[in-house]
Amino acid sequence: MKSARYAAGLSARRDGVRPGGARVSTVIAVTSADMALPAQDERTVPAAVLQDVDRQPLEQVLDGMQGLLDRYGHVIVVTSPGVAGAVERRLHTVRSLLESDRIALFSPQLPPLGVAVLARQLRQLASCGLGPGVLASAGRLLTHYVHCGAVLPSVAHLDRVPVGLRAHARSWVPGTQFAVVAHPEPQLVRVGPGAVLRGPDFGTWMVVARGRLQSDWAGTTLAPAWRVLGLHESALPAESARWWGTGKLVEFCAYLPDLSVLYQLVASVRQGVCHWCGIDVIGDRCVFCSATLPAGDAPARAAAAPGSSASGAPAHDGYGGNGSGYGGNGSGYGGNGSGYGGNGSGYGGNGSGYGGYAYGPGYDASGDRAVHGGQAPALESPPTTG
Repeated sequence: MKSARYAAGLSARRDGVRPGGARVSTVIAVTSADMALPAQDERTVPAAVLQDVDRQPLEQVLDGMQGLLDRYGHVIVVTSPGVAGAVERRLHTVRSLLESDRIALFSPQLPPLGVAVLARQLRQLASCGLGPGVLASAGRLLTHYVHCGAVLPSVAHLDRVPVGLRAHARSWVPGTQFAVVAHPEPQLVRVGPGAVLRGPDFGTWMVVARGRLQSDWAGTTLAPAWRVLGLHESALPAESARWWGTGKLVEFCAYLPDLSVLYQLVASVRQGVCHWCGIDVIGDRCVFCSATLPAGDAPARAAAAPGSSASGAPAHDGYGGNGSGYGGNGSGYGGNGSGYGGNGSGYGGNGSGYGGYAYGPGYDASGDRAVHGGQAPALESPPTTG
């Protein structure tokens, strides 16, 4: 039977406020402290860390989760596919016992470092006043713009990426290293002169997490090849060894760091209403209740950026648009070409970077780093919450 505290919280949610009259907000939770990356900017809200939920008494975990619901209104738990099965089972048990439709369990198909990066992006967006359903759905959308992989000494135990017989055989050669991209499309090359991995065609930052493998390839070779605009290091998540099949690795992830760009991506997708739990969502599925929106109700692309197309052609993963991107013609987000909201390969303009600046701010047309890189165009400012 539902507790009085839960019933009060449910009533408050329907009225759009938390108990006490405060506005409903959402907290992003992770399952270990190493999945809570340092804040990207001053707008990044802290993560709730659900540490050792499989080892703590069930009552204690229930009380902790109920406390988060009472304080924030909604909880989005971001987990890695590499998390222990006991943790996943405990989270589902907690959600069932609390009978709460305000807990979303979101497990993107990314390596652990990519999941940690995605969770931080949601923590950035949590400061913008987005509804809980939209914020949770944003995780599915932003997954497409995360490029992650690792440098490994062997692929003998790697089962997340297709591995050929030749690569398996080379794994037994001492000193051999492999560079692997697991998302958005599997790639595997042997590290050496001329080794190339296809990367993002938009401006990103890169985070590198070092395990027990001695290798600088990700920072010294891959980062320049992908023309990253910023590079920093982080601790390796404990779940990475299980996901990659070895603790000897260097994990890397390229991602969109700017809150304005993240907010623009999410805000430019038209919202729909989940027919089961009644909250606003984007895309074709509610992350809180897993209900799929009827085909006629799946939200299409909202008003596109200048110079783009907003036709309702077949959607990619529930976000309407033509081509292989979101809401526009070609291979990008809301525009013609391979970028976001404009012609070409950039964000909202012509060229190959942010808004028409070739290769993004900090790089000139030849791809070399410029002394004074062009600034990104002014985007709609994310709102702040009171």
